[in-house]
Amino acid sequence: MQHEIEHIFAEAGCAGTLCVQGATERLEVAIAPDQPVVAASVIKVLIAVEVERQIANGRLDPNERVHLSAQARTPGAVGFSFYSDDVEVSLQDLLVPMLTISDNVATDALLAKVGIASCNATAIALGLQQTVIEHDLHMMIDLIAQAAGFADWNGLVAWGAEDHTSAEETLIQQRILTASAMQPQTATRTTPRDMCRLLRLIWTNQATTEEGCRRIYTLMAKQLTRHRLASAFAPPVRIAAKSGSLLGVYRHEIGIIAYPDDRWYPAAIFTQTAGAPASEGAVNAAIGQAAARAIELLAREEKMAKQ
Repeated sequence: MQHEIEHIFAEAGCAGTLCVQGATERLEVAIAPDQPVVAASVIKVLIAVEVERQIANGRLDPNERVHLSAQARTPGAVGFSFYSDDVEVSLQDLLVPMLTISDNVATDALLAKVGIASCNATAIALGLQQTVIEHDLHMMIDLIAQAAGFADWNGLVAWGAEDHTSAEETLIQQRILTASAMQPQTATRTTPRDMCRLLRLIWTNQATTEEGCRRIYTLMAKQLTRHRLASAFAPPVRIAAKSGSLLGVYRHEIGIIAYPDDRWYPAAIFTQTAGAPASEGAVNAAIGQAAARAIELLAREEKMAKQ
């Protein structure tokens, strides 16, 4: 069983860890489910939970207007990172770009509101024993650039726009891989089992209020990334997911796979590419294939248990 899924990852040119569970935590298919991994953007689900919890207890006003300055914007590949002017948006609406397009500016704005310490305390309270946020996204990418020998991320980007020898590029890439923000022991981190637990708590309305859990799940179902978990499942199966990627080394996705017969499965798949670059498309597809195979195995066990 484990060998089959490991083969899927190997064929895609990556290593993978995962945890896919049935209706109860006792029934699962897993590969190194308690091994710490660099969380990348899947950690945004925990931040969303903390935002909803603080809205529910009155610490945050969902209608507060949040000013996003163009001069202090977290770099990113989508959304507010590309805006030229200042932006003002309600606090609750920042959840939309964070969960649907993985917007880094929205994430850091929300993280500044709720606090890293509060997110980590909530992780412990929810039983996520190995999930830790070390710093916001702006600091994370600056730390990566500093490990490569630059003052900040902008310095690394400017260097990348110039022509360099392959040896120089290889050296910088090697330095990047040594950054603390790229190591599971020191980066913002989690485990496949922790993320399965978080997904289960959201689905069963235990992570925060029923309204808050429903809002998080609904936004995850609208995530624009559909080439990982969603690539392996056709309607009427529903997918509510959150992807995460970091510099072509880490590609992840966590999500709930819900069937029309009321079966549902929390799934957390984390991949890492070491050495020669792997095909992004192959790794993305492997994430979906691994989840689908795990669910096939779980469904078989569930059927046997009922007989």
